[in-house]
Amino acid sequence: MHWSIKTIFLLLLAAGASAATADDSAPALLAAGRVDDAITTLRGRIGAMPNDAAAHNLLCRAYFSIGDWNRSVSACEQAVSLDPQNSRYHLWLGRVYGEKADSSSFFSAAGLAKKVRAEFEQAVQLDPDNVDARTDLAEFYLEAPGIVGGGQDKARAQAQTLARLDPAKAHWVKGRLAEKRKDPVEAEKEYRAAVEASHGSPLTWFNLALFYRHGQRWDEMEEAIRHASSAPLSRPEVLMESADVLIRSGRNFPLAIELLRRYLASNSTVEEAPTFKAHYLLGTALEKQGDQQGAAEEYRAALSLAKEFSRAKEALNRLNR
Repeated sequence: MHWSIKTIFLLLLAAGASAATADDSAPALLAAGRVDDAITTLRGRIGAMPNDAAAHNLLCRAYFSIGDWNRSVSACEQAVSLDPQNSRYHLWLGRVYGEKADSSSFFSAAGLAKKVRAEFEQAVQLDPDNVDARTDLAEFYLEAPGIVGGGQDKARAQAQTLARLDPAKAHWVKGRLAEKRKDPVEAEKEYRAAVEASHGSPLTWFNLALFYRHGQRWDEMEEAIRHASSAPLSRPEVLMESADVLIRSGRNFPLAIELLRRYLASNSTVEEAPTFKAHYLLGTALEKQGDQQGAAEEYRAALSLAKEFSRAKEALNRLNR
């Protein structure tokens, strides 16, 4: 992180040291799932340096993790306002608009969807090689109706560009397109091509598992999850996401518990899979197995890291009734 020189030499040194510490600690707190501590740290950082775009973006992501869409939008909008040329800040603002749209009324959602498209398109324009931005934009084009700028032809164009940047992601987009056309044979072919292109990455196996889940091909789903969780973990979040899929599918709770405990015991927790959510999911799996005491302990562990995480609150209240 590079800071503007706006004060005398000694103050610059002090501010630089403080900023470096915060820059190291805030992402680490998010990666550890300590969202309450991250929010406190980032508010302090912003109080000292209101024009710190990176801090606003991190605060946006902290609120995003607990589903506080209004505060997340506000922080992400501030980050974009302070650094409008940053592709990743536009990407995050688009993501938050999308989540807020999902919980809004029809008319509000339509307006937010247009903002999602605008932010994703701006992210791609600012950094044409931003794979995450192109993938999210392709997904928007896939899912959104034409009235707000969606279209399968647009998604297909993104897949063509992604073929150069990240062939596995290109195959994933093509697989989603095939599913939209109700062509499961072609979709499976593309998802398997993604596995091959990535040399068996955990994420591509996980995406194949999701495809099998949509088709209620339960045994194949579990087999793909086993591949995802046994592959070299370049994407540790796949452990938690795979457990989440098993729980939501009502399948193999012991495997879900094993994956969550493995993730929580690792030294590889990441922001994409917040530790507090892993504790919540572990509590859910334990509760479904009849272990109410163990479940309550996990829900409390989740709330100790993110006191405003509503799903853990509701689950603990349910057990206490």
